Amino acid sequence: MVEVARRRPRSLAHEVVDVLSGRIRDGSLAPGEKLPTEAAVMEEFGVSRTVVREAISRLQAAGLVETRHGVGTFVVGLGENTAFRISPEQLGTLQDVIAVLELRIGVETESAALAAARRTPENLQALRNALQAFTKAVEEGRDAVGPDFQFHLEVARATQNRHFVDLMGTLGGMMIPRARLEPPGPPTPERQAYLRRVNAEHESIVDAIAGGDPEAARAAMRTHLANSRERRRRLAEGR
Repeated sequence: MVEVARRRPRSLAHEVVDVLSGRIRDGSLAPGEKLPTEAAVMEEFGVSRTVVREAISRLQAAGLVETRHGVGTFVVGLGENTAFRISPEQLGTLQDVIAVLELRIGVETESAALAAARRTPENLQALRNALQAFTKAVEEGRDAVGPDFQFHLEVARATQNRHFVDLMGTLGGMMIPRARLEPPGPPTPERQAYLRRVNAEHESIVDAIAGGDPEAARAAMRTHLANSRERRRRLAEGR
């Protein structure tokens, strides 16, 4: 058993992340490989289920793993050797985050439109599962970055074009602005209200994709990402 059990819960999660990310980096856990179950990780590290879930959420936010609901959590890879990569150091300021949101607007609006034209019943179920996971995280006051990233990844999968999926995997969970700009811990009432608005925007995207309406899906995704960009612009301007 890895000796981490005497630390505080947040420190525990950090150490679980360090060990698992180290295994991913050294190849012990290869891209495409399924992570051990929650129960197995709990037993190995001597930690609670809450700690394991926080650790997995952080690995998702770092773009190292992805969760496929009902199947498990899988290693995505490092993105270290890809031709295109945005490192955490390139997301150090509000302007950096706004720049990534502008890139996402260009890519994900078309991704949503293609998803509406090509989605399968399995894609729709995966999208609804991701939406449900986001809703639950928000209502329970937990970190919703992992489910947020998973939602956008499922939209990319629904395009049936692996390049969209690969690009999203390269960006990783750091593409979610909250992963870089907001402090850890339970959300404030204001932040929780904002996350509920984000959830409503996600619902609009799913409705358009489920309805097979590319133009509505494109518009819903653009509205969602533009709203996030404008919120960051207001923060940058001190408003």
